Amino acid sequence: MAAEQFGKYTEDDIKSLDWKDHIRLRPGMYIGKLGDGTAPDDGIYVLLKEVIDNCIDEYAMGFGKSIQIQLDGKSIHVRDFGRGIPLGKLVDVVSKINTGAKYDSKAFQKSVGLNGVGTKAVNALSSHFMVAAYRDGKTKMAEFERGKLIKETKEEKTTEPNGTLVSFTPDEQIFKNYHFRIDFIENQLLNYCYLNAGLVIQFNNKKFVSKNGLLDLLQHKTNTDELRYPIIHLKGEDIEVALSHNNDYGEDLYSFVNGQYTTQGGTHQQGFREAFVKVARDFFKKDYEASDIRTSIVAAISIRVQEPVFESQTKTKLGSQHMYEGGPSVKKFIEEFLAKELDNFLHRNASVADALKKRIEQSERERKELAGIKKIANERAKKANLHNKKLRDCRIHFNDEPPVKNRQEYIELMNQTTLFITEGDSASGSITKSRHVDTQAVFSLRGKPLNSYGLTKKIVYENEEFNLLQHALNIEEGMDGLRYKNIVIATDADVDGMHIRLLLMTFFLQFFPELVKQNHVFILETPLFRVRNKQETIYCYDEAEKQAAVAKLGNKPEITRFKGLGEISPEEFGKFIGADIRLQPVLLEQGDHIQQLLEYYMGKNTPQRQEFIIENLRVELDLIEETV
Repeated sequence: MAAEQFGKYTEDDIKSLDWKDHIRLRPGMYIGKLGDGTAPDDGIYVLLKEVIDNCIDEYAMGFGKSIQIQLDGKSIHVRDFGRGIPLGKLVDVVSKINTGAKYDSKAFQKSVGLNGVGTKAVNALSSHFMVAAYRDGKTKMAEFERGKLIKETKEEKTTEPNGTLVSFTPDEQIFKNYHFRIDFIENQLLNYCYLNAGLVIQFNNKKFVSKNGLLDLLQHKTNTDELRYPIIHLKGEDIEVALSHNNDYGEDLYSFVNGQYTTQGGTHQQGFREAFVKVARDFFKKDYEASDIRTSIVAAISIRVQEPVFESQTKTKLGSQHMYEGGPSVKKFIEEFLAKELDNFLHRNASVADALKKRIEQSERERKELAGIKKIANERAKKANLHNKKLRDCRIHFNDEPPVKNRQEYIELMNQTTLFITEGDSASGSITKSRHVDTQAVFSLRGKPLNSYGLTKKIVYENEEFNLLQHALNIEEGMDGLRYKNIVIATDADVDGMHIRLLLMTFFLQFFPELVKQNHVFILETPLFRVRNKQETIYCYDEAEKQAAVAKLGNKPEITRFKGLGEISPEEFGKFIGADIRLQPVLLEQGDHIQQLLEYYMGKNTPQRQEFIIENLRVELDLIEETV
């Protein structure tokens, strides 16, 4: 019976996919997740990164000092002024896998771009892709549609300076309902500038440049008036480090390898964490707890490794054990650098050393004060976890160790893991019944959470709901154990729902700011209206979409106004948390001072806040629609 069901297995069943078809069939293997542009690691930004990486490689080799980037709707144009792709190989370089210059370690010893894959992936996943090379007074151009060559010019004379121009439009067949966020692109470009001091990037007529590398990065990412001591900036061959401490909880680390932002860390980030602890202990001649030394640290580290090994194609986690073949381990290299340079700096700057010691000892006191209640709270949480009605867990988690078999596919699923935080039995029930049990979990709140502004971390353990939430996320000891890539606040779009959102964001910003800073927190958008006739149903997220749906369906369609998540049936809810999910990222803007932000919005009601509310208050009439 089974044999009949699956049919015969013959030569006709064996297929060889063309390079572009393989990329389009399995895009996650090449660019990670797809997404719609609401997260900084969505595929459309990875496509841009792959194009820019090639420009950076030229700059690193000493060719071309600037890059020009233009966003035109959904199309991006990138022009560098390097040597230009050799004209005779122009088509091959962007359309033949395993074709490139980066296999010769002498030419690109510490290359940023992927080995012969990056631009091919961009080409295959773009509805339109154009590349033009300018080289020694000659030029050549080629155009593609979804990886298929549709036009190729012959070599012509040109007065254009040397370099390469790439234009591409991400394919809407692959990236559904996508849109570029300017702030994500700008942050991406700033990182390139911090890692390549002196490089000038022009984006939509805005100029980005850094003179001081990682020092500028930390000044951009932190509020310097909150730092406990001036930023320490150290540079050496193949390594650069900037660090300080502030008053936040947790660790705020930015790590880079060969210009690649390794959002999930790796051997270099772990090496830095361990080396910093060792140097501090040796300098102060005291065996401080590692967590006391690292709590509230803000740091950036960049290293350059020969032929780095990453744990996925998108290179977000370094797996390399050694700096180069036969050379020191990554951890040993960082440890020796800090042991010399940071130790020397602290000896020369007694006031900084004293401020660091005070910060460590403050963390030590706070940890000891928490010890008693933490033990009781954790025992309570363990008992609750045995029959935790608040958490409906999923099968795969962000901190899993991927299996050897189907490793890449498993990593793709890990990057989809989501925890929905919702309020009320009806809303929780709808999400629970419609979720994807492999990757989506649900945490149910009981009423409104406590306003945690101004409270110490003691409240995280004293408040049962907060304690269970931090255990569900597994972030008590830091971000390394985070169980879900996306934390989605799913509340009603009314006054109470908005208040719950603010209270949850206050909790995260107060005690776990890395979750927001590393773009893990989102707001779930759910439709306000359902417009339908007998042939079609359209879900609308605002008044404008509703009017467009009414115009499309005509003849007085039935209109339903959803007032709460509990009114949406599980069958319908499944459509809003699947492939077409709409998420609004919770972002901190440059210059935002977390404590001042929380004090203004979540502290005591002040005249300034009353004035802000009055000036920005909008009154909208909630019209009752007649249903047919």
